[in-house]
Amino acid sequence: MKNERKNWNNSNNYHTDRKENSTSRPKRKRFTRPLKSSQLDENSERRTYNKTYHSEFRSKRFNKNYSRDEFKSRRRESDKSFGKPTYKKDYIDPTKPIRLNKYISNAGVCSRREADEFIKAGVISVNNEIVTELGTKVLPTDRVMFHNQPVTLEHKIYILLNKPKDTVTTVEDTHNRRTVMDIIKNACSERVYPVGRLDRNTTGVLLITNDGELTTKLTHPKHNMKKIYYVGIDKDLESEDIDKMLNGIDLGDFVVKVDDVRFVKEDTRKLIGVEIHSGQNRVVRRIFDALGYKVLKLDRVFFAGLTKKNVQRGKYRFLTEREINMLKMGAYEK
Repeated sequence: MKNERKNWNNSNNYHTDRKENSTSRPKRKRFTRPLKSSQLDENSERRTYNKTYHSEFRSKRFNKNYSRDEFKSRRRESDKSFGKPTYKKDYIDPTKPIRLNKYISNAGVCSRREADEFIKAGVISVNNEIVTELGTKVLPTDRVMFHNQPVTLEHKIYILLNKPKDTVTTVEDTHNRRTVMDIIKNACSERVYPVGRLDRNTTGVLLITNDGELTTKLTHPKHNMKKIYYVGIDKDLESEDIDKMLNGIDLGDFVVKVDDVRFVKEDTRKLIGVEIHSGQNRVVRRIFDALGYKVLKLDRVFFAGLTKKNVQRGKYRFLTEREINMLKMGAYEK
């Protein structure tokens, strides 16, 4: 036992002596940097930087006294354009005449049909001369006046809105109800208007633009633009009524056919997907009313190739160049 204790003491002395007489490399000192003469204190010649609160390299975002106004964004100059996109301008040949109603429609004043009415009324002048003859052609360089106000071709704007309930699809409402224009009032400075109509309690895809030519194409019956609605009804839909919708239903003033009918969910027959090309007013509600069903929910999820994907209810977004080209080419016509 004594020998073991002796050996243990000798081992401790060995390590102690080795530590005192060691010639190994000393520990690395903390990083220091000499200060300028103006920064020296009375009792210090060096300054350490290993502590966070002494660091001169600390990020400004952690400084409570730092003002965000001084922060410089890393975003490039070319990335500053957010919100309203700039579409490619269609080339306009200044030597090619166009019809006056088309010129007014492209300027975003009204539709072509309404422009014809204004021409008949004598409120439109070209180069200081009143024009009342339909079919009159003008040059893009002519001076066109509407109610003594100059008419100029505006930049085309295309907005997709996911329309909410209790919203009227109109530019102005005489009863002071909320309109779709109130939702997008900060989107652009150009005069825009909705393409087609959705009932006050109907939700879903709605296109808003100032392109009169595209509006005419999307709303005219001969183009047969595809539309898909999700319809919620008060009771189960019978198979006999599905056959009636596919074969045609007489609504009094016209007969309408549904292109396709499917159930949205397998466990219920009260939520139906309806594909239709008819553009008549309140046509989907009138179909189910004629069959004895009460429509509780009506949501348009597809219109001429446009969907409300990634657009929350009551929000909007601008169309892309690709979507605009697809609409103008009529890629979603039947």
